[in-house]
Amino acid sequence: MYRKLVAIVFSVLLAAAILIVMVVRVWDDLSEALSYVQPLYLFPAVFFCLFAWFIRSCRYQAILSRMQVFISVAFGVACIFISQTVNLVVPARLGDLIRVVLLKHDYDATISQGLSSIVVERVFDIISVALLGLCAILFVLNAPSWVLMILVLPLCLGVLFFIILTLTGKIQSENKYLRYILNMLDEMRNASLTPRSAIILGLTSVGIWILDTIICYCVVMMFRQDIPFMVVLLAVVAGNLVKAVPLTPGGIGTYEFALAVIFELAGTAPAVSTLIAVIDHLVKNGITLAGGVISVFYLGDWVIPELSASIRKRLKEDS
Repeated sequence: MYRKLVAIVFSVLLAAAILIVMVVRVWDDLSEALSYVQPLYLFPAVFFCLFAWFIRSCRYQAILSRMQVFISVAFGVACIFISQTVNLVVPARLGDLIRVVLLKHDYDATISQGLSSIVVERVFDIISVALLGLCAILFVLNAPSWVLMILVLPLCLGVLFFIILTLTGKIQSENKYLRYILNMLDEMRNASLTPRSAIILGLTSVGIWILDTIICYCVVMMFRQDIPFMVVLLAVVAGNLVKAVPLTPGGIGTYEFALAVIFELAGTAPAVSTLIAVIDHLVKNGITLAGGVISVFYLGDWVIPELSASIRKRLKEDS
């Protein structure tokens, strides 16, 4: 338990350190950068952020329906909001596992179905983000080589994932542990490998990340910057792929750093780049936190005690 707590404290301090270094580096130019601000652009940013959560819920509903778990759109929004809110507090995306608890309580879903749905969602997220990044990099000259590397790697892992799903379709085993894994793979296969499900999940995933980019583009316009949309897309893609490495809670610090680097390489002033990156993530995390709190009240009084017990159990298991 203590090792887990130390890991949480370290990840929070790392996130804070990255943000502090970024802000201190441009401290003298912050006042000038803030003079460009047009706050009205925050309203469309918030609108697109809320719409993206609705699309996420529809996608999650589609994944679970292929596993014979039929949730409402409202529950899907609440479920994702709560899990993402927990991810803002704990590292390694452990908040995703909260969905297993919520699904089991309200829809009597199995642990296997809960875990399988999360894996499918994450795979489509990573693949769609990487594909969008490759499209963007065609329009961005002199993109750094490390960006191409972080785009190709997740695509290779995604292809490997689908190859494994295809090859394990006819394997059977009497071993209970292996049978459990094969059952999960079968659930993932049903949710993602049929033509209809692949098209639905692919289109909704691409739509989610385009909306994520539009949110950032609204923040760019808030600072009256003439940054091409494809550069913003590449920055958001890089930020989310770096964020996928669970170094800090919610990718705080690492996400901002990746965005600021891309914007600076595109010729944007360091102070403005830093503020765009910080405010973009602040808007998205602020909506997540507010949505998480509202979702807890929406689902009922049982949520907080159940989540607390689940987190304590995870801490004890990892100690």
